Amino acid sequence: MQLVLTLQVQSINLSSYNSFTLYPKTKMQKAPTLSEPEASIARLIAIVRKLRDPKEGCPWDIVQTFSSIAPHTIEEAYEVADAIERQDWDDLKSELGDLLFQSIFHAQIAEEKGLFSFCDVVDNMSEKMVARHPHVFGDELRDKTMEQQSQDWETIKAKERIKKSQKGVLDGVAKGLPALVRSLKLQKRAARVGFDWLETKEIFAKISEEIDELKCEIDSVNLEKVEEEFGDVLFVLTNLGRRLRINPETALSRANTKFTQRFEWIESMLLTNGRDLTDCSLNELNELWKQAKLNIG
Repeated sequence: MQLVLTLQVQSINLSSYNSFTLYPKTKMQKAPTLSEPEASIARLIAIVRKLRDPKEGCPWDIVQTFSSIAPHTIEEAYEVADAIERQDWDDLKSELGDLLFQSIFHAQIAEEKGLFSFCDVVDNMSEKMVARHPHVFGDELRDKTMEQQSQDWETIKAKERIKKSQKGVLDGVAKGLPALVRSLKLQKRAARVGFDWLETKEIFAKISEEIDELKCEIDSVNLEKVEEEFGDVLFVLTNLGRRLRINPETALSRANTKFTQRFEWIESMLLTNGRDLTDCSLNELNELWKQAKLNIG
């Protein structure tokens, strides 16, 4: 027997709730027709609308645009990732709220321009997730490996890009992504059509080649060329990370965290002995660095 699952996303009708949703949660009980999640979302949407109100809103919020808010959206996404990395779940709750606020704020600007509403955003995301998971919501079997599901996911996304008239292999890779993230996405796309090294050892050979080219340009003292070759080294290292199934952005972030912990340990040890970093020679600092590695990893 085939199970047919129909998903319907009910749009929240805010017209009747803009007044009560601005009050504390205890007063939300006055609207029994909304479930708790719906009421919470409705309240936040109403707050954003109030902030953007031309007559009664906040002067700062009123003048914001997609472009002016975008950097804050990116920052909030990174703060979510940071909370996860630190396993600070209370902070994660807060940061997820900040990121949700960003989504609603963008949607409010869009609604004011007659582009789309927050409900359109939710409906679109729901439809997309259902379409991309035919093994969950459709007729396909679920007994696939994670690799097969990933391949199917990419195939579905490729079809979506065609519908958007994105016919080039690299079309749709956002230029505003962090450089390492974009590099990884570009190389994944290229690998999909066979533009890839066959063996990992070939990537190591390319890394050596690019480092040699970087050394040559350093000797020539041409800063523009040095930067170009340095970028090539990073690009190939990113490809190695992809081959090893390592996200370079995550790897570098963890390296930053490790460096910070070790450096702060050195500062703490020196402070305990009444000394400062500027009092130490490079040899002393290197010895302290070795101790830091032994003590905190």
